[in-house]
Amino acid sequence: MIELDGLTKRYGEKVAVDHLTFSVRPGVVTGFLGPNGAGKSTTMRMILGLDHPTAGDVRVDGRRYDRLKDPLTYVGAHLDAKAVHGGRSAYQHLLCLAQSNGIPRSRVAEVLETVGLTAVARMKAKGFSLGMGQRLGIAGALLGDPRILMFDEPVNGLDPEGIHWIRNLMKSLAARGRTVFVSSHLMSEMALTADHLVVIGQGRLLADTSMADFIRTNSRSYVRIRSPQRERLLDVLHQAGITAVAAGDGALEVEGGKTEQIGGLAARYGLVLHELSPRQASLEEAFMRLTAQAMEYHAQTGPAGVRQDWDAGWKGA
Repeated sequence: MIELDGLTKRYGEKVAVDHLTFSVRPGVVTGFLGPNGAGKSTTMRMILGLDHPTAGDVRVDGRRYDRLKDPLTYVGAHLDAKAVHGGRSAYQHLLCLAQSNGIPRSRVAEVLETVGLTAVARMKAKGFSLGMGQRLGIAGALLGDPRILMFDEPVNGLDPEGIHWIRNLMKSLAARGRTVFVSSHLMSEMALTADHLVVIGQGRLLADTSMADFIRTNSRSYVRIRSPQRERLLDVLHQAGITAVAAGDGALEVEGGKTEQIGGLAARYGLVLHELSPRQASLEEAFMRLTAQAMEYHAQTGPAGVRQDWDAGWKGA
Protein backbone atom coordinates (compact mmCIF):
# COMPACT_ATOMS: atom_id res chain seq x y z
CA MET A 1 0.00 0.00 0.00
CA ILE A 2 1.06 3.60 -0.67
CA GLU A 3 -0.14 6.21 1.83
CA LEU A 4 0.12 9.99 1.37
CA ASP A 5 -0.62 12.31 4.27
CA GLY A 6 -0.71 16.05 3.56
CA LEU A 7 2.03 15.68 0.95
CA THR A 8 3.18 19.10 -0.26
CA LYS A 9 5.92 20.31 -2.60
CA ARG A 10 6.83 23.92 -3.27
CA TYR A 11 9.36 25.32 -5.71
CA GLY A 12 9.79 28.88 -4.48
CA GLU A 13 6.38 30.51 -4.83
CA LYS A 14 5.07 27.69 -7.00
CA VAL A 15 3.01 25.01 -5.21
CA ALA A 16 3.39 21.85 -7.29
CA VAL A 17 1.65 19.49 -4.84
CA ASP A 18 -0.79 20.86 -2.29
CA HIS A 19 -1.57 18.77 0.83
CA LEU A 20 -2.38 15.52 -0.97
CA THR A 21 -3.87 12.80 1.21
CA PHE A 22 -4.94 9.47 -0.28
CA SER A 23 -4.06 5.76 -0.27
CA VAL A 24 -3.30 3.37 -3.12
CA ARG A 25 -4.63 -0.03 -2.11
CA PRO A 26 -3.55 -3.50 -3.21
CA GLY A 27 -5.73 -5.68 -5.40
CA VAL A 28 -6.92 -2.97 -7.80
CA VAL A 29 -5.41 -0.89 -10.60
CA THR A 30 -5.48 2.73 -9.43
CA GLY A 31 -5.34 5.33 -12.20
CA PHE A 32 -3.66 8.65 -11.46
CA LEU A 33 -5.14 11.45 -13.58
CA GLY A 34 -4.71 15.19 -13.89
CA PRO A 35 -4.12 17.91 -16.48
CA ASN A 36 -0.59 18.85 -17.55
CA GLY A 37 1.14 20.57 -14.66
CA ALA A 38 -1.21 19.05 -12.07
CA GLY A 39 1.67 17.56 -10.05
CA LYS A 40 1.38 13.87 -10.97
CA SER A 41 5.05 13.30 -11.82
CA THR A 42 6.20 15.29 -8.79
CA THR A 43 3.96 13.19 -6.56
CA MET A 44 5.34 9.95 -7.98
CA ARG A 45 8.90 11.18 -7.56
CA MET A 46 8.23 12.01 -3.91
CA ILE A 47 6.81 8.53 -3.32
CA LEU A 48 10.13 7.15 -4.59
CA GLY A 49 12.28 9.61 -2.62
CA LEU A 50 13.57 11.31 -5.79
CA ASP A 51 12.10 14.62 -4.60
CA HIS A 52 11.78 15.60 -0.96
CA PRO A 53 8.42 16.98 0.22
CA THR A 54 8.18 20.46 1.64
CA ALA A 55 5.59 19.14 4.10
CA GLY A 56 3.60 16.01 4.77
CA ASP A 57 4.61 12.39 4.56
CA VAL A 58 4.44 9.41 2.21
CA ARG A 59 4.83 5.77 3.23
CA VAL A 60 5.36 2.58 1.25
CA ASP A 61 4.13 -0.43 3.21
CA GLY A 62 4.36 1.73 6.33
CA ARG A 63 7.91 2.99 5.72
CA ARG A 64 9.59 5.82 3.86
CA TYR A 65 11.14 4.69 0.60
CA ASP A 66 14.68 5.57 1.72
CA ARG A 67 14.28 3.22 4.71
CA LEU A 68 13.56 0.19 2.51
CA LYS A 69 16.31 -2.40 2.18
CA ASP A 70 16.63 -3.65 -1.40
CA PRO A 71 13.83 -1.30 -2.53
CA LEU A 72 13.27 -2.99 -5.90
CA THR A 73 11.83 -5.97 -4.02
CA TYR A 74 9.22 -3.64 -2.48
CA VAL A 75 8.50 -1.12 -5.25
CA GLY A 76 8.97 -1.47 -8.98
CA ALA A 77 8.72 1.84 -10.83
CA HIS A 78 8.87 2.89 -14.45
CA LEU A 79 8.76 6.67 -14.80
CA ASP A 80 10.88 7.40 -17.88
CA ALA A 81 11.51 5.21 -20.93
CA LYS A 82 14.75 7.13 -21.62
CA ALA A 83 16.26 6.58 -18.15
CA VAL A 84 18.69 3.93 -19.38
CA HIS A 85 22.43 4.18 -20.12
CA GLY A 86 22.52 4.04 -23.91
CA GLY A 87 25.81 2.17 -23.99
CA ARG A 88 24.47 -0.78 -22.00
CA SER A 89 22.54 -3.67 -23.42
CA ALA A 90 19.12 -4.52 -22.07
CA TYR A 91 20.64 -7.50 -20.27
CA GLN A 92 23.47 -5.43 -18.73
CA HIS A 93 21.03 -2.74 -17.58
CA LEU A 94 18.82 -5.24 -15.78
CA LEU A 95 21.78 -7.19 -14.38
CA CYS A 96 23.16 -4.01 -12.82
CA LEU A 97 19.81 -3.34 -11.16
CA ALA A 98 19.57 -6.95 -9.97
CA GLN A 99 23.06 -7.01 -8.43
CA SER A 100 22.48 -3.73 -6.58
CA ASN A 101 19.33 -5.13 -4.93
CA GLY A 102 20.31 -8.70 -4.16
CA ILE A 103 18.16 -10.15 -6.95
CA PRO A 104 19.28 -13.44 -8.56
CA ARG A 105 20.83 -13.21 -12.04
CA SER A 106 18.27 -15.73 -13.30
CA ARG A 107 15.54 -13.16 -12.78
CA VAL A 108 16.97 -11.00 -15.60
CA ALA A 109 16.21 -13.60 -18.25
CA GLU A 110 12.76 -14.14 -16.79
CA VAL A 111 11.66 -10.50 -17.05
CA LEU A 112 13.21 -10.11 -20.51
CA GLU A 113 11.03 -13.03 -21.60
CA THR A 114 7.98 -11.50 -19.88
CA VAL A 115 8.29 -8.19 -21.76
CA GLY A 116 9.26 -9.75 -25.09
CA LEU A 117 12.86 -8.49 -25.32
CA THR A 118 14.76 -11.79 -25.21
CA ALA A 119 15.73 -11.52 -28.89
CA VAL A 120 17.32 -8.09 -28.37
CA ALA A 121 18.73 -8.67 -24.87
CA ARG A 122 22.31 -7.99 -26.04
CA MET A 123 21.45 -4.92 -28.11
CA LYS A 124 22.56 -1.54 -26.75
CA ALA A 125 19.69 0.51 -25.41
CA LYS A 126 20.57 3.53 -27.55
CA GLY A 127 19.29 1.58 -30.55
CA PHE A 128 15.91 0.91 -28.97
CA SER A 129 12.68 2.44 -30.21
CA LEU A 130 10.44 4.22 -27.70
CA GLY A 131 8.26 1.13 -27.46
CA MET A 132 11.26 -1.10 -26.78
CA GLY A 133 12.44 1.38 -24.16
CA GLN A 134 9.03 1.17 -22.49
CA ARG A 135 9.27 -2.61 -22.36
CA LEU A 136 12.77 -2.42 -20.87
CA GLY A 137 11.56 0.03 -18.22
CA ILE A 138 8.67 -2.28 -17.35
CA ALA A 139 11.11 -5.19 -17.12
CA GLY A 140 13.11 -3.17 -14.60
CA ALA A 141 9.97 -2.50 -12.57
CA LEU A 142 9.14 -6.23 -12.51
CA LEU A 143 12.70 -7.34 -11.73
CA GLY A 144 12.39 -7.60 -7.94
CA ASP A 145 8.92 -9.21 -8.08
CA PRO A 146 7.69 -6.28 -5.96
CA ARG A 147 4.40 -5.91 -4.11
CA ILE A 148 3.95 -2.36 -5.45
CA LEU A 149 4.17 -1.27 -9.10
CA MET A 150 4.21 2.33 -10.33
CA PHE A 151 3.99 3.29 -13.99
CA ASP A 152 4.05 6.77 -15.53
CA GLU A 153 2.64 6.83 -19.11
CA PRO A 154 3.57 3.16 -19.71
CA VAL A 155 1.84 2.79 -23.10
CA ASN A 156 3.59 5.67 -24.88
CA GLY A 157 5.26 4.33 -28.01
CA LEU A 158 3.67 0.88 -27.77
CA ASP A 159 1.83 -0.64 -30.72
CA PRO A 160 -1.73 -2.01 -30.25
CA GLU A 161 -0.42 -5.45 -29.28
CA GLY A 162 1.90 -3.85 -26.72
CA ILE A 163 -0.90 -1.72 -25.27
CA HIS A 164 -3.10 -4.80 -24.92
CA TRP A 165 -0.22 -6.64 -23.26
CA ILE A 166 0.56 -3.96 -20.64
CA ARG A 167 -3.15 -3.55 -19.88
CA ASN A 168 -3.51 -7.26 -19.16
CA LEU A 169 -0.24 -7.29 -17.24
CA MET A 170 -1.41 -4.55 -14.87
CA LYS A 171 -4.75 -6.27 -14.36
CA SER A 172 -3.10 -9.61 -13.65
CA LEU A 173 -0.71 -8.02 -11.14
CA ALA A 174 -3.63 -6.43 -9.29
CA ALA A 175 -5.55 -9.71 -9.39
CA ARG A 176 -2.60 -11.32 -7.58
CA GLY A 177 -2.90 -8.77 -4.78
CA ARG A 178 -0.25 -6.30 -5.93
CA THR A 179 -0.63 -2.53 -5.60
CA VAL A 180 -0.68 -1.01 -9.11
CA PHE A 181 -0.51 2.78 -9.51
CA VAL A 182 -0.51 4.09 -13.08
CA SER A 183 -0.54 7.59 -14.57
CA SER A 184 -1.66 8.15 -18.15
CA HIS A 185 -3.14 10.79 -20.43
CA LEU A 186 -4.85 8.15 -22.59
CA MET A 187 -8.37 8.24 -21.17
CA SER A 188 -9.71 5.48 -23.40
CA GLU A 189 -6.97 3.14 -22.18
CA MET A 190 -7.39 4.16 -18.54
CA ALA A 191 -11.12 3.45 -18.81
CA LEU A 192 -10.28 -0.13 -19.84
CA THR A 193 -7.57 -0.64 -17.23
CA ALA A 194 -8.24 1.17 -13.95
CA ASP A 195 -10.67 0.09 -11.23
CA HIS A 196 -10.13 3.15 -9.02
CA LEU A 197 -9.18 6.75 -9.81
CA VAL A 198 -7.23 9.45 -8.03
CA VAL A 199 -7.60 12.79 -9.84
CA ILE A 200 -5.63 15.93 -9.01
CA GLY A 201 -5.62 19.46 -10.40
CA GLN A 202 -3.12 22.22 -9.62
CA GLY A 203 -1.62 19.93 -7.03
CA ARG A 204 -4.87 19.40 -5.10
CA LEU A 205 -7.00 16.28 -4.75
CA LEU A 206 -10.17 16.46 -6.87
CA ALA A 207 -11.43 12.88 -6.67
CA ASP A 208 -10.58 9.58 -4.99
CA THR A 209 -13.25 7.10 -6.07
CA SER A 210 -14.09 4.07 -8.17
CA MET A 211 -14.12 4.37 -11.96
CA ALA A 212 -17.89 3.80 -12.11
CA ASP A 213 -18.67 6.38 -9.41
CA PHE A 214 -16.34 8.93 -11.01
CA ILE A 215 -18.10 8.75 -14.37
CA ARG A 216 -21.55 8.69 -12.79
CA THR A 217 -20.82 11.71 -10.59
CA ASN A 218 -19.03 13.86 -13.17
CA SER A 219 -20.95 13.18 -16.35
CA ARG A 220 -24.39 13.44 -17.87
CA SER A 221 -26.49 10.33 -18.45
CA TYR A 222 -29.48 10.42 -20.76
CA VAL A 223 -31.72 8.33 -23.00
CA ARG A 224 -31.80 8.94 -26.74
CA ILE A 225 -35.08 8.25 -28.57
CA ARG A 226 -36.09 8.33 -32.24
CA SER A 227 -39.62 7.69 -33.45
CA PRO A 228 -41.65 8.43 -36.59
CA GLN A 229 -44.48 9.39 -34.17
CA ARG A 230 -42.44 12.12 -32.54
CA GLU A 231 -45.25 14.49 -31.57
CA ARG A 232 -47.39 11.69 -30.14
CA LEU A 233 -44.36 10.43 -28.22
CA LEU A 234 -43.78 13.91 -26.77
CA ASP A 235 -47.38 14.01 -25.57
CA VAL A 236 -47.11 10.60 -23.90
CA LEU A 237 -43.84 11.52 -22.19
CA HIS A 238 -45.28 14.84 -21.00
CA GLN A 239 -48.33 13.09 -19.50
CA ALA A 240 -45.96 10.78 -17.62
CA GLY A 241 -44.01 13.77 -16.25
CA ILE A 242 -40.95 13.08 -18.41
CA THR A 243 -39.26 16.04 -20.10
CA ALA A 244 -37.71 15.41 -23.51
CA VAL A 245 -35.63 17.88 -25.51
CA ALA A 246 -34.79 17.90 -29.20
CA ALA A 247 -31.29 16.65 -30.04
CA GLY A 248 -31.01 18.52 -33.34
CA ASP A 249 -31.06 15.44 -35.61
CA GLY A 250 -34.70 14.54 -35.14
CA ALA A 251 -34.03 12.53 -32.01
CA LEU A 252 -35.15 13.31 -28.47
CA GLU A 253 -33.10 13.19 -25.29
CA VAL A 254 -34.35 12.50 -21.77
CA GLU A 255 -32.10 13.11 -18.79
CA GLY A 256 -31.38 10.24 -16.40
CA GLY A 257 -31.79 6.48 -16.63
CA LYS A 258 -35.43 6.12 -17.72
CA THR A 259 -34.93 3.59 -20.52
CA GLU A 260 -37.26 0.92 -19.15
CA GLN A 261 -39.98 3.43 -18.27
CA ILE A 262 -39.92 4.97 -21.75
CA GLY A 263 -39.94 1.56 -23.41
CA GLY A 264 -42.93 0.55 -21.32
CA LEU A 265 -44.84 3.72 -22.25
CA ALA A 266 -44.13 3.18 -25.96
CA ALA A 267 -45.44 -0.39 -25.75
CA ARG A 268 -48.56 0.67 -23.82
CA TYR A 269 -49.50 3.38 -26.34
CA GLY A 270 -48.46 1.46 -29.48
CA LEU A 271 -45.67 3.85 -30.38
CA VAL A 272 -43.03 2.80 -32.90
CA LEU A 273 -39.45 3.41 -31.72
CA HIS A 274 -36.50 3.39 -34.11
CA GLU A 275 -34.05 4.02 -31.30
CA LEU A 276 -34.14 3.77 -27.51
CA SER A 277 -30.60 3.86 -26.16
CA PRO A 278 -29.14 4.83 -22.79
CA ARG A 279 -26.10 7.06 -23.10
CA GLN A 280 -23.34 7.69 -20.59
CA ALA A 281 -20.45 10.12 -20.97
CA SER A 282 -16.98 8.65 -21.42
CA LEU A 283 -14.20 8.87 -18.86
CA GLU A 284 -12.64 11.62 -20.98
CA GLU A 285 -15.83 13.73 -20.87
CA ALA A 286 -16.18 13.20 -17.11
CA PHE A 287 -12.50 14.10 -16.60
CA MET A 288 -12.79 17.27 -18.68
CA ARG A 289 -15.89 18.36 -16.77
CA LEU A 290 -14.22 17.87 -13.37
CA THR A 291 -10.87 19.44 -14.25
CA ALA A 292 -12.08 22.34 -16.42
CA GLN A 293 -11.25 24.87 -13.70
CA ALA A 294 -7.96 23.20 -12.76
CA MET A 295 -6.18 23.49 -16.11
CA GLU A 296 -2.83 25.27 -15.81
CA TYR A 297 -2.21 25.38 -19.55
CA HIS A 298 -5.00 26.23 -22.00
CA ALA A 299 -5.05 26.21 -25.78
CA GLN A 300 -5.78 29.54 -27.44
CA THR A 301 -6.67 30.40 -31.00
CA GLY A 302 -3.99 32.37 -32.81
CA PRO A 303 -4.54 35.07 -35.43
CA ALA A 304 -4.80 32.50 -38.22
CA GLY A 305 -7.24 30.33 -36.29
CA VAL A 306 -4.54 27.82 -35.37
CA ARG A 307 -4.69 26.29 -31.90
CA GLN A 308 -1.54 26.98 -29.89
CA ASP A 309 -0.38 25.84 -26.44
CA TRP A 310 0.98 28.65 -24.29
CA ASP A 311 3.13 27.76 -21.32
CA ALA A 312 3.07 30.05 -18.30
CA GLY A 313 5.69 32.74 -18.82
CA TRP A 314 6.37 31.81 -22.47
CA LYS A 315 6.64 34.78 -24.82
CA GLY A 316 5.83 34.18 -28.46
CA ALA A 317 7.71 35.97 -31.21
